[in-house]
Amino acid sequence: MSDTYKLRLIDTHAGGDVSRIVIGGIAPLPGATVRGQMEYLRDQADGLRRLLLEEPYGIPEMSVDLIVPPSDPETRAGYIIMEVMGYPIYSGSNTICTATALLEAGLVAKAEGRQRFMLEAPAGRVQIEAEIRAGVVESITCEGLPSYVDTHQASVDVPGIGEVIYSVAYSGGFYALVDAASLGFALVREEERRLAECAHAVVEAIRAGHSFSHYTLGDVGPLPFLHFMGPVEKIADQAYRSRSATYVHPGVICRSTTGTGTSARLALMRHEGLVEAGASLETVSLRDTRFTGTITACRREAHAEVVENTITGRAFVLAHSEIVINADDPLVDLRQLRHVLDAG
Repeated sequence: MSDTYKLRLIDTHAGGDVSRIVIGGIAPLPGATVRGQMEYLRDQADGLRRLLLEEPYGIPEMSVDLIVPPSDPETRAGYIIMEVMGYPIYSGSNTICTATALLEAGLVAKAEGRQRFMLEAPAGRVQIEAEIRAGVVESITCEGLPSYVDTHQASVDVPGIGEVIYSVAYSGGFYALVDAASLGFALVREEERRLAECAHAVVEAIRAGHSFSHYTLGDVGPLPFLHFMGPVEKIADQAYRSRSATYVHPGVICRSTTGTGTSARLALMRHEGLVEAGASLETVSLRDTRFTGTITACRREAHAEVVENTITGRAFVLAHSEIVINADDPLVDLRQLRHVLDAG
């Protein structure tokens, strides 16, 4: 009889980006913190990420969040973020999805009205504010990572495209930020494939000539992301709106505008003197889904002007499920997975 294992999942989406929340089936991981557990999973058990993001179980456009014990006694749960490009230490859409899943599954008890609690990401503690009406999670507001502009208005020659003007901001990962109209895009859904192809070419060209280092974290890897920026519309005092699209991997434009992409955009707007603390930006995706970023504070640190921010969005539960992993399946590779599966 073949070995089989089961994982318990809650599938969710925020702004169209699907996050698969793993709530059971994985044994306790080594590591004194959520960051330490993430590093163990990344280095010793990457099979979980690959299993749930590759065929036959998943697709590269999805994300996975593994619920783990937190190390901080003030937090309610820990979570490890897994995406096709690896293990980001933070993600806005994944945090919104994880918080919603924990509430909807009863792992964090719901309280009517505005409810605050903290989670522990690999990046550290994350303050969550849930808006709950008639027992329904209507929105999640989560802290974004402190964001800043590393490079402003640089240029790169991109084969097949020509000169591209870009800025680079850090918001949990480094983002190239480019003006969509300057590259001929209106940021509509019909452009999705061309946007992905263009973004890949621009990111590769920037990576070929430049590397980026966080002022405290140091080397966090090569530039992974690109955020296309549409025109900014003022919709109220200190409130703005802009169409946006975020590239995360060859062939993949996120269905949402992404939380970290929105944070990066806020950092650039602040760097350019367009907004102050208290300002908000609603980013609108190719599918007309929306996140709202708000600057909560600005401060000077080292050689960077750092923007503290929050991201607000809504997630929906798609499914509660249990998947079966069969060791005899030729499409399943358990070599980097079996030792962390819970046999019980």
